[in-house]
Amino acid sequence: MSVDLKKLQKEVVRNKIEKGFNTTNVALEFCRAHEELSEAFSKHNKRQDGVAEEFADVVIFILGMCESMGFDLEKELLAKIEKNKKRKY
Repeated sequence: MSVDLKKLQKEVVRNKIEKGFNTTNVALEFCRAHEELSEAFSKHNKRQDGVAEEFADVVIFILGMCESMGFDLEKELLAKIEKNKKRKY
């Protein structure tokens, strides 16, 4: 199964609108994504289950933010991966 990030971006925003979640306060979305990443870190540190689910929550927030802000995350990811391949560390 392949993943179409452009389609997922649209699906995330559609679901947010349908459920009445925030779609306009970008600063809040940054905070919520950070909150989910912190939850993943906490579960990992405590050796609890659910880290991958928290990662999924982070990605959902990022996908929604990208769609709302007009970014093509798939394009940006592919470009960044190629850039990193050529980078000297």
